Amino acid sequence: MTTSTTSQAVSKVLRAPAADPAEAAAHFYRRATFEADVSDVHADIESGAATFVLVDTRSTESYEQGHVPGAVHLPTDEIAERAAELIPAGRLVVTYCWGPGCNGATRAAFAFATAGYQVKEMLGGFEYWSREGFPVEDAEGTHRGAPDPLTAPAAGVCGC
Repeated sequence: MTTSTTSQAVSKVLRAPAADPAEAAAHFYRRATFEADVSDVHADIESGAATFVLVDTRSTESYEQGHVPGAVHLPTDEIAERAAELIPAGRLVVTYCWGPGCNGATRAAFAFATAGYQVKEMLGGFEYWSREGFPVEDAEGTHRGAPDPLTAPAAGVCGC
């Protein structure tokens, strides 16, 4: 007589159980109060709805290599001493740095919040801005690359 056993796979997703829906809603809403994505920042700039100051927090060399047109250049280490001269009090600030592998925009957002500004971090940073095919400005002018099909739909808005 053969005995068969079945083993139930253990879920890695559920190592920690999913949150109660109300707790999840509060968590994700709270995250949205701290973050904006490149598509939303671009849409607000293009539509004229941008009531924020977009701040590139990278080094001068990085900024000159390419940046979001119209972004204020203010490296993270200079925020405490120069923010008030460049950004009016009461304005919302959106920070960006290189990309998701860099926490420079997070450190800059902390510096702005410490200085009394409302602030959000642009998720994806300059990397995803340029990978989505949005305008990039450098010493040669403003140009757009083709959207990277791994990060943005080639034929328009992702709809998320």
